[in-house]
Amino acid sequence: MTNRISRRHVLKVGALGAGLTLGNSLRWAAADEALNNGRSGILVFLTGGPSHQDTFDLKPEAPAEYRGEFQPIETNVPGIEICEHLPQLARRADKYAIVRGLSHNLADHGIGARYVMTGNRPVPLLEYPAFGCVASREFRAADDLPASVAVDRDPQGPGYLGMEYAALATGEKPRPDQPFRVRGISIEDGLTIEDFSKRRRLLDDLDLAFQGYEELDDQVRSADRFSQQAYGILRSPRTREAFDLEREPPETIKRFGSNETGQSLLLACRLIEAGVRFVTVLASDGAWDTHSDNFNILKKQLLPALDESLAALLDRLERKGLFESTAVLVTGEFGRTPKINGQAGRDHWARAMCALLAGGAVRGGTLVGESDDKAAEPAGEGFTPDDLAATFYKNLGIDPAKEYHTDAGRPITLVRDGRPIRGVM
Repeated sequence: MTNRISRRHVLKVGALGAGLTLGNSLRWAAADEALNNGRSGILVFLTGGPSHQDTFDLKPEAPAEYRGEFQPIETNVPGIEICEHLPQLARRADKYAIVRGLSHNLADHGIGARYVMTGNRPVPLLEYPAFGCVASREFRAADDLPASVAVDRDPQGPGYLGMEYAALATGEKPRPDQPFRVRGISIEDGLTIEDFSKRRRLLDDLDLAFQGYEELDDQVRSADRFSQQAYGILRSPRTREAFDLEREPPETIKRFGSNETGQSLLLACRLIEAGVRFVTVLASDGAWDTHSDNFNILKKQLLPALDESLAALLDRLERKGLFESTAVLVTGEFGRTPKINGQAGRDHWARAMCALLAGGAVRGGTLVGESDDKAAEPAGEGFTPDDLAATFYKNLGIDPAKEYHTDAGRPITLVRDGRPIRGVM
């Protein structure tokens, strides 16, 4: 009897060569030095640059043109206040740490994101790896699962670590009430495992025809090795089930929120539960870049979605017994200008921002660092993206001072200038 895959269980494959596509883009945990400490990680990246003074670092005593429209509310931790439009997170402040007074000077989306997502200031001649790619290098995952997944893309990539440590990019975000398809690993309706196996045998024949050419380049050899393991994902019920949000009860889907951010964080939970070691979620696709109409956009769209979905993620990890083994970081590439512009918006501002850390060894209910009276810059020394990355890596169980080597043998420290932030863990 033909083993036919239904819409519910599978996603879409390219016409020919899906195994090679996967092999080039997935890193399957096979490094000899892999660290298997049981820890996993989730990065929630608020693309566009969230307004720190309208979320977790309000300044109610500042002049009106600085403080904005929102009021702070008390949380369940005495002395910590956050935005009134984050009530669910206010009731869970004991589960996370807030880092204020983060600062850098790269107020460009691309460069700023590269800095924050690697913990290393970008330089022209070297590409640093993203958090998920380092986790892919360090952590073992099951043979039929990728070590790292990016929903929907990884804007930084593996850098000097090489493509074999790249995250699996889903190619799109899950949407409410629509079947979720992962580009490159899914099978179209009507395509059976038997059909795919025939295509795979054709690919094997092509490999034999070009036998020997793989010796020309390390990247080609690694692609061939990992394509063999990539093939396993298409035959793995566990992997297909992990990506299948329709297996969740309707009330759970509703609990995370009927929006892409909520469904992406629900997917992140499912992947961690299945055994994926790191998930990167790009939340809201640049919508946090609020140059105009900042307060309406935050109040009606972004803050309710973040509040609902992030609270649900924290609750789910705790309920599943994964909170203490999953390091969570929520941040953007920079903050927003202290003074409101003429379009009721805030512009790029890297000299002040904030971040949340949770799970693992993080001390929940902690507030570390401070910005000045207008949220314009740190009050005191402050912290850098390097420090934030070192803290996150430490919570993942990865030594931020660990040394890697490029293909040319050049030694590179994972986070060269950062130190873990005291008081967070």
